[in-house]
Amino acid sequence: MSELITAELVDLDLSATTKDAAARSLAERMVAAHRVTDLDGFLADVAAREAQMPTGLDGGIGIPHCRSEHVNAPTLAFGRSGAGIDFGAADGPADLIFLIAAPAGADDDHLTILSGLARRLMDPEFTAALRAGTDPRAVAALIRGGEAPEEPEQEQAETEKPEQAETGTEAAGGTEAAESVPFRIVAVTSCPTGIAHTYMAAESLAAAGRAEGVEVTVETQGSAGFKKLDPAVVAAADAVIWAHDVEVREKARFRGKPLVDVGVKAGINRPAELIAEARRKAERGEIATATDSDKASGSGDGDRDGNGSGADHAHFGVRLRTYLMSGVSYMVPFVAAGGLLIALSFAIGGYEIASAKSVADHFVWGEADSWAALLNQIGSAAFGFLVPVLAGYIAYGMADRPALVPGFVGGAIALTVNAGFLGGLVAGLLAGAVVMAVQRVPVHATLRGIMPVLVIPLIASAVVGFLMFIVVGKPIASLQNALTDWLNGLSGSNAVILGVVLGLMMCFDMGGPLNKVAYAFAVGGLADPTPGSLKVMAAVMAAGMVPPLAMALATTVRRRLFTKTERENGRAAWVLGASFITEGAIPFAAADPLRVIPSVMAGGAVTGALSMAFGATLRAPHGGVFVVPLIGEPFLYLLAIAAGTLVATALVVLLKGARRTAPETAGDAGADGSRVTVAA
Repeated sequence: MSELITAELVDLDLSATTKDAAARSLAERMVAAHRVTDLDGFLADVAAREAQMPTGLDGGIGIPHCRSEHVNAPTLAFGRSGAGIDFGAADGPADLIFLIAAPAGADDDHLTILSGLARRLMDPEFTAALRAGTDPRAVAALIRGGEAPEEPEQEQAETEKPEQAETGTEAAGGTEAAESVPFRIVAVTSCPTGIAHTYMAAESLAAAGRAEGVEVTVETQGSAGFKKLDPAVVAAADAVIWAHDVEVREKARFRGKPLVDVGVKAGINRPAELIAEARRKAERGEIATATDSDKASGSGDGDRDGNGSGADHAHFGVRLRTYLMSGVSYMVPFVAAGGLLIALSFAIGGYEIASAKSVADHFVWGEADSWAALLNQIGSAAFGFLVPVLAGYIAYGMADRPALVPGFVGGAIALTVNAGFLGGLVAGLLAGAVVMAVQRVPVHATLRGIMPVLVIPLIASAVVGFLMFIVVGKPIASLQNALTDWLNGLSGSNAVILGVVLGLMMCFDMGGPLNKVAYAFAVGGLADPTPGSLKVMAAVMAAGMVPPLAMALATTVRRRLFTKTERENGRAAWVLGASFITEGAIPFAAADPLRVIPSVMAGGAVTGALSMAFGATLRAPHGGVFVVPLIGEPFLYLLAIAAGTLVATALVVLLKGARRTAPETAGDAGADGSRVTVAA
């Protein structure tokens, strides 16, 4: 294994003043060390990770990190800032910055090293030594010291325990037991990337437990592996703490115990409070009574600043959107595979190929039409799973694995009664709700083992089937038909208005809730494709490409209006926009929201309106310009994207140019190191 960090990857006088500039400065060292192959691509991955959750930690630490295909060896670069850099920590700027780069397929050994570093960052002596170091080689060696576990000290601690216990007993006159049973907590920590926060939270909880005299055993569900807690340890635990930003795996193991459910940063920043709350819940007998998917009452932190648990504590509307997006996310691969196969079949054999005879009985190797029919029928088979998968995984998001069977059954019935996409949504929600209700019924201990695999799926499937066949299926089918007729009947101004609305939603928060709602609406229409739903999908993807393309063009034509970092981000935005990754414009929107967001919304509205007016269609849920050959009216489609991009670019240049000075005068230098001033 190559060394994780060398002296060349250490900067003890980091001059950057922003987190983007700091990441770039440290990443450039990684490129020079041949650890990173594409600087802009890697920085785009870092920015995407940073957009999920700030990486600043209390105590003056910033840990920007990501897994990236542009990294060829797990690498750590360290920078020390005299002025401090804002990474979003509650207690202020960070002076110790660690840029952690892991390959997309990093092996467990290297990731274990990274997790060891994350744990050491919780040690005040370690961070003090980093602040005092003057030699890059010594600092690199200090950081590498975390690679080897300190076995001798651990062994010494183990040998001292009996003597300490015996001494305590003698001091008490032998009237107390040799060892008192401590309060026991089992914990699970996890974060979206699974590299740093996961292990820092684990170490923080363990350290707080030692200080409080509480036995804390932590399961880290991160990228370095997922090793389940010993069932005996879980059974003996007095309480459970989940410090997580992604779904906890195999929740049923913790059923029936007091549960504190928070975000991963709460596990890092306030572990003692979480332990105290777990003890209070245990003393009150406040236990989680439901099964796998039970939602704990938590600590009362319902926000997403890292101190709350997210959807579990959120407003009902937020939870509902989370459930629906869970189903949509699992459905999208089926839509992508099936849609592209069907589109290819049309490109080869024309639209009439959809009525071809079954290729199982009529297939000729040398005929193009036979191959087109084969692709069409495979794609149609994939499309047949869309509604059941949607319903099944909505239910799964609500109530975990026991809800999969009733969810899939409900989705299949939705197809049977012609309730379509809307029927799948309702079936998934019904299945999740029924399973959650059954889970709350107290049962004898002897039945608990068969509840998730037999009793719950049986009862819930019967109930959901009854509701879908007898009660709600036909009304939903009528509503689905009305929606289909409305979409198919859209023309003229009505179609343009819908395109404007979808374009505005796609560009307002660039990957946020409104963007996801518009995208889910479009993808849902592909479950039962009609001319109207295919136009909606085309308009949504076209509008979503506008923000990054507009910012890329703006940084090209009016470079002086943007900082050096923004100009570099603009180069990456070309590829992101062409690939339908709207999030590529987030760095620009975050830096100047009042000028960027209205501009790209206007451009998205123009593109959505033109796409609908031109009658462009799209069967694939993703792909950007790379699926243009499979788009209906491809030339007009590209024209709509170009028009929206030009509108957004013109507006953002106009608004930024109206200022007296460019952002560089606020402290960012031009490409040649000089300050650049732009007249109004």
